[in-house]
Formats: sequence, C-alpha cells, structure tokens
Amino acid sequence: MTLQDRLEDDLKGALRGGDALRVSTIRLARAALKNQEIERRRPLTEEETEAVLAAEVKRRREAIEAFQRGGRDDLARKESLEMAVLLQYLPTPLSEVEVRRIIGEVVAETGASSPREMGRVMAAVMARVRGRAEGAVVSRLVREALGG
Repeated sequence: MTLQDRLEDDLKGALRGGDALRVSTIRLARAALKNQEIERRRPLTEEETEAVLAAEVKRRREAIEAFQRGGRDDLARKESLEMAVLLQYLPTPLSEVEVRRIIGEVVAETGASSPREMGRVMAAVMARVRGRAEGAVVSRLVREALGG
C-alpha cells in the first residue's frame, strides 16, 4: 500500500469517525501532494510523496515557533496537533547519534578532512538519510565533524 493510498484510507476512516482535525490535516496534505503532481505533470514517487509530507511537517514546525513568539499558544497547539498527524506517515526520524554515525562513515569513505569538502559530504549524507533528518541538523553536524 502506497503512502497516498494510506492517506486516502485514513481520510475515509476519519470522516466516518468524525475526527475533524485528522480530516482537515489529511485533506491539506493530499492537496499539497496533488499540487506537486500538477507541477511535475506526473504522479509522485513514494520518495517524492515523503518529501512533500516532510515539507508540510517543516512548515508546521516553523508556524509553531512563529505562533509561540507571537503569544498565540492556541494556534501553536493546533499546528502541533496537525504536525503529529502528519508525522505518522513519515519514517521514524534519525537521532543525532545515528546521524553522527552516518556522517562518520561518509567522512571516512570520502576522506574529507576540511570544511571546504562540506558540499560533497552533505550530498552523500543527505542521500543516506533520505528525509529522516532535517538538512539544518545534518549541516550543523557535518560542520562539527569537519572542524568548521
């Protein structure tokens, strides 16, 4: 069962169960997926689907921070609940320890030793973590590993 099939089935279940938050969140996610399909003029692959959902999670995370800074805890809570729904459709995020291990492997394989080689290391690490770690976190850890 593809991720989009799961979203459709879960939407039907949420509609039957009267779960308004889940219904609206899944509908928004499906709309984002449909927009990407229209933009690319083809159906999305499973990896592309995950990337769109990860972007939706990131969007919510940024909104939560903005709402909290603005003192709108009610809106931050709503975004947090939506983010929790979306996270159920993504692979389990890697811990910093796991990301550091992957970075160590890539650095050893590539022989990178200075911050100038960060681009090459980042490309290899991001290919391995494939949406299971945020780019900003990976960038920070790669910079640390390369002494930058």
